[in-house]
Amino acid sequence: QVRLVESGGGLVQTGGSLRLSCAHSGGTFDNDNMGWFRQPPGKEREFVAAISRSGRVTFYADSVKGRFAISRDNAKNTVTLQMNSLTPEDTDVYYCARDRLDLIDRIRTGVHEYDYWGQGTQITVSS
Repeated sequence: QVRLVESGGGLVQTGGSLRLSCAHSGGTFDNDNMGWFRQPPGKEREFVAAISRSGRVTFYADSVKGRFAISRDNAKNTVTLQMNSLTPEDTDVYYCARDRLDLIDRIRTGVHEYDYWGQGTQITVSS
């Protein structure tokens, strides 16, 4: 069915930036609300950011608001997470995911509200 592949992870210094991309294949990307999540070691996966199918609506976790920006290019079937002003607290495995429902201009933040997931990409922020 739907397959998601993240890229762009790596090592960056505190205050630096990284740009993650998620390639979507299978299904119809234009109909899919997309999100980014992260999972600290030994902890539960948590919401980071999401974008509606049209791109008109976005929502961010308080911890990343003002620093991260989610966007999408429906012509290229990709969703992007621009990460700025990074701190060691942002060190995590980041996952791209698809919302189970094709909602119009609505965002959901729960892990169990998403059904397809990428393999994850490691982000490490050094001090």
